[in-house]
Amino acid sequence: MNDQIAYWNGPTGERWVREQAMLDEMLRPFGDAALAAARVSPDEAVVDLGCGCGDTSLALATLVGSRGRVVGLDVSAQMLSCAKQRGAGRPNLSFVEGDASRESLAQGAFDLLFSRFGVMFFADPIGAFAHLRGVLRPDGRIVFVCWKSLSENPWAAVPFEAVASVLGRPEPQPEDAPGPFSFGATARVREILDGAGFRGLNMRSFETAITFGASGATDDAVSEIARLGPVARLLIDRDEASLARAKAAIGTVATSYRTAQGVVQFPAAAWIVTAQNAA
Repeated sequence: MNDQIAYWNGPTGERWVREQAMLDEMLRPFGDAALAAARVSPDEAVVDLGCGCGDTSLALATLVGSRGRVVGLDVSAQMLSCAKQRGAGRPNLSFVEGDASRESLAQGAFDLLFSRFGVMFFADPIGAFAHLRGVLRPDGRIVFVCWKSLSENPWAAVPFEAVASVLGRPEPQPEDAPGPFSFGATARVREILDGAGFRGLNMRSFETAITFGASGATDDAVSEIARLGPVARLLIDRDEASLARAKAAIGTVATSYRTAQGVVQFPAAAWIVTAQNAA
């Protein structure tokens, strides 16, 4: 987990702050679907795991109202600084910098653990979810959205393959290694949550499109894909010639996904996961 903490407190965290508005717009349909599944009630207490720049924390704070409370938790100091600015003046909303797998929160004090793409990075996921289950009330629940496998997400897989073909493929990682697509297999998610003590697992498919290049310019779409998608890790510390080759490769495959409006839209697929505290 230390590698993940360093990663999200480095240039990636800074980039997510700079791109906060665009990323929130891109990911909001997934967060909204998870919020609908969570059925949040006024006066509930919620932990937003991996809250990032606070978009879902703000939405949750509105749903729980003045009698409820929301704690946004993240390892990235940069993103939490942004979240705190956005949440200023909301007495029912606070933010904590920490590792969710071991952060000390009040035991049995929360009704809901919620996350939008923030729970796939634990080195020991069973241990992390078992720790987190301890903060739930006996009738508490967990709701999160996570990506399906990389192969089921052309928005990530297609540009990644294009760049890998010209810059070289990185060392393959185990499918269950911490990362954005590590919860793609339903059997693995079930094993993790069952092992952590949750029951009543439900995984519902959610599919939509992710749009790049809202301006209608292909160059803008390519730049966004290179900055915001998984290919960004392949482009770290590359020279200008390599970056140019990578962007040309992305531009070539992106043309197949251009809409009549000129934007680039890739299919995207996620799981909406719900489960109950077994205490």
